Amino acid sequence: MHFIDSFPNQGSFEPGAHVGITFVVTSKEAAYCKVRFNVLHLSESIFSGLYPFNIEAGVQRLVIEWEAPEVSPRGYGVVAELLNEDCEVVSEISAAFDILNQWTDFPRYGFLSDFQRRRTDPEAIIDSLVRYHINGLQFYDWMYRHEQFLTDQEPYRDPLNRELSLETVKSLISAAHERNIAAMPYTAIYAASIPFYEQHKDWALYGRDGKPIFFGENFLVYMDPRPGSPWVEYLLDQFDQVLDQVPFDGIHLDQYGDPKQAYDFSGNKFSLEQPLAGTINLTKELVLKHRKDGAVVFNAVTNWPVESVAPSKQDFVYIEVWPPYIWFDDLHTLITQAQMLGAGKPVVLAAYIDPALEHNVRLMDAIIFASGGGHIELGESNAMLAEAYFPKYKVMRPELAEAIRRYYDFIVRYQDVIGPRTSDASPEYARNISVDGVSTSPSQRKNKVWPIVRQSGEFLAINLINLHGIESVEWAKALEKAPQPLGITEVRIMGFENRIEGVWFASPDEQNISLIPLNFTQDDENTIIFEIPSLKYWDLILIK
Repeated sequence: MHFIDSFPNQGSFEPGAHVGITFVVTSKEAAYCKVRFNVLHLSESIFSGLYPFNIEAGVQRLVIEWEAPEVSPRGYGVVAELLNEDCEVVSEISAAFDILNQWTDFPRYGFLSDFQRRRTDPEAIIDSLVRYHINGLQFYDWMYRHEQFLTDQEPYRDPLNRELSLETVKSLISAAHERNIAAMPYTAIYAASIPFYEQHKDWALYGRDGKPIFFGENFLVYMDPRPGSPWVEYLLDQFDQVLDQVPFDGIHLDQYGDPKQAYDFSGNKFSLEQPLAGTINLTKELVLKHRKDGAVVFNAVTNWPVESVAPSKQDFVYIEVWPPYIWFDDLHTLITQAQMLGAGKPVVLAAYIDPALEHNVRLMDAIIFASGGGHIELGESNAMLAEAYFPKYKVMRPELAEAIRRYYDFIVRYQDVIGPRTSDASPEYARNISVDGVSTSPSQRKNKVWPIVRQSGEFLAINLINLHGIESVEWAKALEKAPQPLGITEVRIMGFENRIEGVWFASPDEQNISLIPLNFTQDDENTIIFEIPSLKYWDLILIK
């Protein structure tokens, strides 16, 4: 008998709730066994237990529950051993979970886009997503029309003639809520159909030529998003109806990035930055009337207008990445700048990549996660967003899905030293880090090891991103090979004024993602020296 999987029973847990971890076990015959497990915060054990089970032949699930710690938000690891009736260890496995006050403390945002009638797999879909710790889902293009979300028709057809079902939407929301996963409805802040525009021409946005501004090939018309405009009053009423009739957990607001300036029906010119922020704030006020913990998210397309919307009342900063942000290091820059503009709000990037480009996927996630950010990429069943139109997602190969699951275990487990509640310390420390035989120069984009540093209280987290042997550093340009791996390698970090208490190593590229203590020296010039055992894509060095 041995473990074949382990995962938490919810996307995240609330303080004082019961934490449940499922262990999947296979056995050739019925047997008596015990599961010995240890709950860790970083390297410190905070709870342990020994649980007996009688198992049958075949594959089955063993569920262990205990009361969640009251400290939140915080991430934890679980290391479990499977013991046979002679108390011998026959298998080991790990898991992760976190305690959050609300999901937006550390959003792991995913997506759903298939809402056809008689969909029979809501529970199975959510079961697959909870294994990646997804705790919020964007319901993409679920609505009847951009300007009319609900209809009496069941099923109904959307503007692209897809048959959709509100009953399916509600069943998916219910399945998500059972796993403590929030459901967010996609909406567009200023989009309406052409028939609606024909009835409300004085509500629309116009170009300098006096013509209405279209999105797509005469697909949608932009409406005036200024607070107090007839369109915004109408849109807020639509939100009110949706939240009253469908158990969504807030509103996801989209925009299309252009125009940045426009004219109203009377010919008055205005910029859209502050109007968009104002309508975000009005949406948040409305959401809170329906849900005391309701969330609002707005899409800053191509990082615009992040200066206005990051400080608004949205719950986290969401940025859709397009050119000119084409480099791997742009992902880090977008996150850290948005963290500052949002006064520490979490940041989620929508950066679309075909899962066939597996080296790109792993490097992108390593950079985004090491920078304290999130990445909306996962949804449906082991699927990944391959482009901006979510229904055209693609399915990951099992090997990539396994690797990405470890990445999500890793960021949940170590969120207190690399997650959104930490701060970027790369400018202070990155120049002081050297890796033997490889460049770490901040002025060099490719063929190097890139240190990304996060700080939290007494801990400093040095993330090493492996770009060694990588000649192309455009995140969307296919990498033909993996970074050149490093074996045992010396690392030096200068500039520590205090005595170092401990140094640990962990990597999501290894099966064992637990922290391993490293031997180190600290010389009279305040330099610490140690060896890492390996580097594939991403290593974490934790210094106390």
